[in-house]
Amino acid sequence: MKVLVTGGSGFIGTRLQTHQPDWVYVSSKDCDLTNPQETESFFSMAAPDVIVHLAARVGGIKENINNQASFYYENTLINTNVIQCAYKAGVPRVLSSLSTCAYPDRLSHYPFKEEDFFMGSPAETNFAYGVSKRGLQVQSRAYRQQYGLDYSTFSPSNIYGPGDHFGEESSHFVAALVHKMATANAGDDIELWGSGLPLRQQLYVDDLCEIIPILIAKHHTSDPLIIAPHENLSILSMARTLSEQIDKKVNITFNGKTDGQFRKDGDSTKFLKLAGGYSYTPFREGIKKTYDWYKNNRRTTK
Repeated sequence: MKVLVTGGSGFIGTRLQTHQPDWVYVSSKDCDLTNPQETESFFSMAAPDVIVHLAARVGGIKENINNQASFYYENTLINTNVIQCAYKAGVPRVLSSLSTCAYPDRLSHYPFKEEDFFMGSPAETNFAYGVSKRGLQVQSRAYRQQYGLDYSTFSPSNIYGPGDHFGEESSHFVAALVHKMATANAGDDIELWGSGLPLRQQLYVDDLCEIIPILIAKHHTSDPLIIAPHENLSILSMARTLSEQIDKKVNITFNGKTDGQFRKDGDSTKFLKLAGGYSYTPFREGIKKTYDWYKNNRRTTK
């Protein structure tokens, strides 16, 4: 089975290569996925049995807020072209990554389930990105219904781990936290975004890399399948956990700016039933592994 992965030079794609070195990994240097002619030609030439679609423009809360138009336009082009061009190239199986950011900003119950996907608008802070991911879900489901293709999607929670983009403007919370903690001295003040109160499920990247082959083999429905650990931790508690794991006492403060979604925890019961169970990496273990990796690779990490 020939598997082609879009977003091959991204955070998840790069890490996935250490788990699945025989798969084909495609980056923007190989193919411009915003160009339909180039995308169709590349898929036809590669002739994969499966496409794992991970390519996306992503970023932290600040970048999402400041670049809503760019996030919507680029992600919509990429997603639309990947699905349409896979169909035209005769690719029978596509597994696409959504995000729990695409789920509603507020619901009357938590954790939310797959059936709640369209039960309200995504959070304003990443509205454009969330809507573009909803479009990917709609298109995948439509091609499944109209053409009988095995195109499915999954919705991972926040992803962190070795190889993330540390200390950049586009960094997600955990990567930004690791960078700040690694470059601080004991007793220093570390300022983080927001209030520290929002809750997040953090998915260790190696867990997702193990899960993707399971999804290829077993996820054959139109459900936007939720992949998320049970732990739902506050921003403050995650910062304190890292401080404790590396035994570095710092003063954690918050700038009081936009928090983003207060909670977006999803229920991964459907996935666990499908997979026959899965043991997610506890955050205290994953964050220590991530920190150690960053310390060992900081000189070569941009």
